[in-house]
Amino acid sequence: MCGIVGYVGTREAADFLLDGLAKLEYRGYDSAGIAVYDQDRITVRKKMGRLINLLQEIKEHPVSGTIGIGHTRWATHGGPSDINSHPHTDMNGNFAIVHNGIIENYMEIKEELLKKGVVFRSETDSEVVAHLCADLYDGDFENTVRNVLRRLRGSYSLVFMSRFAPDRIICCKKDNPLIVGLGDGENYIASDIPAILSYTRKTYIMNDGEMAIVKKDGVWVTDLEGKPISKKVFVVNWDAEAAEKGGFEHFMLKEIYEQPKAIRDTLSCRMTADGKQVRFDELNWTPEDVRSIGKVLIIACGTAYHAGLLAKYFIEKLARIPVEVDIASEYRYRDPLTDSKTLSIIISQSGETIDTLAALKEAKRRGARSLAVTNVVGSSVSREADQVVYTWAGPEIAVASTKAYTTQLAALLLLAIYMGQLNGVLTTTAVTKLLQDLKKVPDQCEDIFSQVNTVKALAKAFTDHEDAFFIGRSMDYGLAMEGALKLKEISYIHAEAYAGGELKHGTLALIVPGIPVIALATQGDVEEKMISNIKEVKARDAYVIGIAKASDREVGKTVDVVLHVPDSDNFVVPILAVIPLQLLAYYVAVLKGNDVDKPRNLAKSVTVE
Repeated sequence: MCGIVGYVGTREAADFLLDGLAKLEYRGYDSAGIAVYDQDRITVRKKMGRLINLLQEIKEHPVSGTIGIGHTRWATHGGPSDINSHPHTDMNGNFAIVHNGIIENYMEIKEELLKKGVVFRSETDSEVVAHLCADLYDGDFENTVRNVLRRLRGSYSLVFMSRFAPDRIICCKKDNPLIVGLGDGENYIASDIPAILSYTRKTYIMNDGEMAIVKKDGVWVTDLEGKPISKKVFVVNWDAEAAEKGGFEHFMLKEIYEQPKAIRDTLSCRMTADGKQVRFDELNWTPEDVRSIGKVLIIACGTAYHAGLLAKYFIEKLARIPVEVDIASEYRYRDPLTDSKTLSIIISQSGETIDTLAALKEAKRRGARSLAVTNVVGSSVSREADQVVYTWAGPEIAVASTKAYTTQLAALLLLAIYMGQLNGVLTTTAVTKLLQDLKKVPDQCEDIFSQVNTVKALAKAFTDHEDAFFIGRSMDYGLAMEGALKLKEISYIHAEAYAGGELKHGTLALIVPGIPVIALATQGDVEEKMISNIKEVKARDAYVIGIAKASDREVGKTVDVVLHVPDSDNFVVPILAVIPLQLLAYYVAVLKGNDVDKPRNLAKSVTVE
């Protein structure tokens, strides 16, 4: 997630902007920049890499002024570079903007502006906003911003400044966080509270559809039609460390709660406006491209491997193409049957996992086409692969992956639908139904969060046990593997996942009275079989926690307690069903007093073999 800051006052704006951006470094970024109103013009300084690079640039080329905006970028559209860094300006430097989020219809706007002779400098979606300001300027800065916002589709926190209105900056939001800090003779804008804590604790928390006109002597909030809104001052009483985590105790919990936005961002511009088709502008495949695939090879490690296991079901059932899933560290050593008819899909949150990168190179050496699914623009995997699908989860700070996993599932399900759509396997009706259910997921996550007190209570059942088991069938088995991994990596409880049908083949010998068993039963086509498996472990006095759909009435009859997830299509429900497993692992680890964000012996990105 990118960082935004803004300042209007009497002191040097650059001092606050650089300090504020430093306070947001924990969010992760690949470039940084500021724009300052400096002697009748907007001066921009921006550099790729760490904030120290920007500081050195400003030291060599100082800027002076009392109004400005700043940004740390996490690349989505266009790789990390000086040019792609924010702020962006129009051709004449009359408008400057910084942006968090995704402009879904940026290509449509860009093509319109190109016909008018506008010259674009970057590869970003954000730059269109600056040029659109210049194109729509009617002599009234505030009215121009409103007209620009009417043209945009997507998610955003946006901050605008203009040479034509040098006493103010304007900000607004939709789906992305934004606050206004209230000072004495100066006011501030930020995407997160830590940026302003050293300056003020009085804030306005901006809501979707609100626009703030920020001057040094006041802040005026309106709706997008210009109607005044009375805002209540929110006084921050967190310390700086808590503020970085948004008031959450750990980054992992914060990132669990960021999943609705991360999923929404990953889905948003990959569905047509009518909701009847999937589009991947970054792939632009033809039906022939899909029909030429003899098999799909999915390569990944850890949590990404578990996402690949579900992607096998997605692609085989929705596109009817055979799929193999390989652990990256094993792939190279088995003399695999990979050739030019193979599409290798490489999944990696960081894009730097050394085993995954080596497996990608080996698959390419054997002639396979390669497609990376990763969260980091410009990463090694994204550069090495022939094509890339980015998940827009934003940076993950906690070692245990949460939002990266759910956005991988969302992107891979969309990819499977896209393939089935192109090769004629899926009807328009089937695609529409799947997309309707996918669109509901971000809001449905909130229903799961409402059960958090139940999850906390259940966590107590684990603290006295050294072992726990997860069982599931079909897609629930892959999900069980991810649930077990989450529990063992942060709670240090030995946890194993088994296919429900394998219980009689040895696993039942491990079931003793009171042992916790998490039984996933969200897949309707195998529910009867799964209930039979649950009864087998209940007969041996296991303590069974069921995960089932909200409308299900059978699973609850056979388990000790059931956690419900919202009803959804069988292919979509795994994205929802993993959330209670993440929360359960988190609260067990907290009860055990473990360092949740930095579990022992583990690193966020594995860069040695």
